[in-house]
Amino acid sequence: MAVDPNIKIVVADDSGTMRIMFKQILNKAGFENLVMAVNGADGIEKVKAEKPDLVISDWNMPQMDGLEFLQALRKTDKFKDLPFIMATAQSDKGQQIAIMEAGGNAHVPKPFDEEQISRAIEKSFSGESDDEKPKTKQRQVIGGRVELNVAHIQITDHLALGALKYRIEQGDVEPEHFDLVTSLKPGWNPIQEGLENGELDCAFVLAPIAMDLFAYDSPIKLVLYAHKNGSTFIRSRHYDHRFDSLQSFYKYKVVDIPHKMSIHHMLAHQFLRELGLKPGVPGKEAINVRFEVVPPVKMPEIMKDNEDVAGFMVAEPVATKAIAGEIGNLEFYSASRWDNHPCCIVAMQDDFIQKHPEAAQEFVSLLVDTGEYIENDKIRASEIAVNFLDPQGKMGLNPDVLKNVFSQPQAIRWDGLYPAVEDLDTIQKYMHDVMEIGKIIDLDKFIEKSFADQAYR
Repeated sequence: MAVDPNIKIVVADDSGTMRIMFKQILNKAGFENLVMAVNGADGIEKVKAEKPDLVISDWNMPQMDGLEFLQALRKTDKFKDLPFIMATAQSDKGQQIAIMEAGGNAHVPKPFDEEQISRAIEKSFSGESDDEKPKTKQRQVIGGRVELNVAHIQITDHLALGALKYRIEQGDVEPEHFDLVTSLKPGWNPIQEGLENGELDCAFVLAPIAMDLFAYDSPIKLVLYAHKNGSTFIRSRHYDHRFDSLQSFYKYKVVDIPHKMSIHHMLAHQFLRELGLKPGVPGKEAINVRFEVVPPVKMPEIMKDNEDVAGFMVAEPVATKAIAGEIGNLEFYSASRWDNHPCCIVAMQDDFIQKHPEAAQEFVSLLVDTGEYIENDKIRASEIAVNFLDPQGKMGLNPDVLKNVFSQPQAIRWDGLYPAVEDLDTIQKYMHDVMEIGKIIDLDKFIEKSFADQAYR
């Protein structure tokens, strides 16, 4: 349904940077009648004074967080039915369930764009449920080949998919059991939604996102690692070693990450804790370094314009471009802290695996072979990557930038993609036990090793 663009919206977020981003995104979506609040308590006052048509709130805020804000509104007769959207970095399924149980109308995980916030606003006014059930997908089978829809985003981590697509288009390989259809998504949230509701057959996705979906009964399996290594922590150019220790520089500042459920979050958290700091998100626990979830492509611009942002951790090629543009300097490569670590994985619908095992096997085997294809010719891989990751030229990629990315010490790798339970267990235990994020899952049930076994045999 179409929503009146003149509705009044109270937006609550304690971060000045995020309030600016909220305004920019909502303006792009056509909504300009905005009232800003700095936390839940301020939000209550703004709601009483302004009588808005809609509330959009962050979760993690001091004094009164977003969940308490929602609960307070639902206890009053006047605002018990006021449409309420939680737009937050609390992107794991457990938090989403808590929001809906408290009476929220929709949930939008950060980072989000104007299309995603518009869809959430429409849901809030239509009464549509935010809990989509998996679809029973009818897949086309032509000439014995099933259509395989695989999603990815614009990062070099997903180059194995792009290189496989290139090889198929060039006639270098000709799949017998599947027709490959790739789907470029604007961020992690559409990939998460597509896996959850059954729209996607397969996706290159952050391992903790897939593990969290599996924990809440999404019928997906890990069939292969998408790559190893490949992320970089960039420190702001404002650091001056003559006056600052690393601890004093990061203390009371912001570090940007691409998603709450990510290896970037985990490795940045470890690094900051080793400096004697208390990183986290605003809430009940005392912190002195704040994590904020923002779109990767916006990280350099945000840090350049905001001295409160001390660093960010991101996949390539964003990091290399930030260093080349003198926006920041290298703090560490992710591989320097954990060599050959997993990051993104290849997640496949269990329904596809059961109905089309030959296609699943062929796809995994070709990805393994294509990983070696990339490793054997990085110059060719750089040229393929430009066309696959930046087809419209909006990111300004060129082969020279990517050659630099691929030649870094301890750089991203596409060989040795066999999934290891021990690696994923390290991730889930640190995130659950130390960061208090997510649930512990049975990894032997989550990982479908048979295809990788055959591919590496």
